[in-house]
Amino acid sequence: MAAAVRRIQTGSALSAFGAGFTVPYLYVYVAQVRGLGAGAAGLVLAVFALAALVVLPFVGRAIDRRGPLPVLVGAALMAASGAAGLGFANGVPLALLSASMLGAGTAVMQPALATLIVWCSDAETRTRAFATQFFLQNLGLGAGGLLGGQLVDVHRPGSFTLLFSFESAMFLVLAGIVLSVRVPGIAAGAGSAEAVPGESEGAAPGGVRALLAHRAMVQFCALAFAVFFVCYGQFESGLSAYGVEAAGVSPSTLGVALAANTAMIVVAQFAVLRLVERRRRSRVIAVVGLLWAVAWAAAGCAGLGHGGRATATGAFITAYALFGLGETMLSPTLAPLVADLAPAGTVGRYNSAFALVKQLALAAGPAVGGPMAAAAHTPYVLTFLALSLGVTVLALRLGRRLAPAQDLPLPARSRVVAAGGPAAERITPDPAGA
Repeated sequence: MAAAVRRIQTGSALSAFGAGFTVPYLYVYVAQVRGLGAGAAGLVLAVFALAALVVLPFVGRAIDRRGPLPVLVGAALMAASGAAGLGFANGVPLALLSASMLGAGTAVMQPALATLIVWCSDAETRTRAFATQFFLQNLGLGAGGLLGGQLVDVHRPGSFTLLFSFESAMFLVLAGIVLSVRVPGIAAGAGSAEAVPGESEGAAPGGVRALLAHRAMVQFCALAFAVFFVCYGQFESGLSAYGVEAAGVSPSTLGVALAANTAMIVVAQFAVLRLVERRRRSRVIAVVGLLWAVAWAAAGCAGLGHGGRATATGAFITAYALFGLGETMLSPTLAPLVADLAPAGTVGRYNSAFALVKQLALAAGPAVGGPMAAAAHTPYVLTFLALSLGVTVLALRLGRRLAPAQDLPLPARSRVVAAGGPAAERITPDPAGA
């Protein structure tokens, strides 16, 4: 299992490295380099996001029926085709088609990768596996962005073709690596084996109706939407607009702030992991809400105009660093919790639902935060500070519905259902010791 997880994480990191070459430059490439205009560039970005929203509701059942491996390989091939097409897109139709393929492929890869990690891990290793994946993805994305920035030249379209070709090649590398993985003989994945009072109606495998009947999962989805809306949905829209308009930071400072966010993740991930992996997941998420409230308060201080430009810049960078610290606490918490909430045989559907909620939040965040940050600086900060506190409240409420082994998994052994075999006995922790 350890060897399989390492290979999966290596492929995931390399695909993130390839994506880092192009993610910061897609708008500039379509609008300026290819000369298609701002309207076409906005349409390409919209199609990229829309394609993800279209495919995610359907991919979960395919993962559970066919397994995550073939779905992941197919998604990687689709993403590779989309990236290669964008590299040669000198017209709007090809750009839109390529963006839809890239958006759909990368969206499907998320739940497929998550389910594959679940299949190749157990309760004792899953938390660390997801934390390591998050660390390596951020490291790869940041390294790709730095290297891509050295190669790109807006006056040479060929330099962008090179970047998209490299991204395409990394998706093919991912497909090749995961094809070499020997997946353990698990027919249905690892789902939560401990019943929660009042949750029996969500225990049977099924479609959307069964998932919506699982009240703990519905509460988790509401919490996940709030998490991604408050933080990730604001990074490149509302928060950056607020920094420039209200705090008066320079555009270059935005790059420094994003670098501080990534640096915090790279430096702190494993130190934080040791602190949180034996803590209740609901309480860890609740602490993240409080931490992000402090981050929004720091952003608010940056926009007050007291203390000069240097103080504002420092407060703004501090806010991004605090967001990164919260992200290191979420990476070993959210994705493993989805796996433990899922009844046996539905891990793919639950991971797809989680990915869909994330994508919806990332679409809604800029739509709400961007205009609000530009027009109402103080209400914007106060609103998202209050929403961060709302994350804390939602996390504590979810904790009351989780089974002990879902909220505090490490002292227990997850039941793994083997093909045609009986479930292994769960060792349940003493509630008094939790």
